[in-house]
Amino acid sequence: QVHLVESGGGLVQPGESLRLSCSVSDMTLNLYTKGWYRQGPGKQRELVATMTIDERTKYADSVKGRFAISRDNSANTVDLQMNNVRPEDTAVYYCYQLTPVGERWGQGIQVTVSS
Repeated sequence: QVHLVESGGGLVQPGESLRLSCSVSDMTLNLYTKGWYRQGPGKQRELVATMTIDERTKYADSVKGRFAISRDNSANTVDLQMNNVRPEDTAVYYCYQLTPVGERWGQGIQVTVSS
């Protein structure tokens, strides 16, 4: 059973920064893509950012230039640095891990951007 544990969410004001972290329990999954998705109020879950083992990245257009994904393969973690956040970034953020048998998700962590 793979466990993904997110941390770092909360309430921030527009223009501020926030860093999300995710720890993955199974070290063998370091070979596979990790990332972050989000689901805003009344919206479908959408990709935020992903990173492969060789650090190829994919970002949603809405976060390019503001968010940065990184991974630490020795610690089996993936982080999301969120800068210059906007109210439309408000969502539940989910850690994502690709595995040989499918996708795995964290429980989700709330990020609220409001003044």
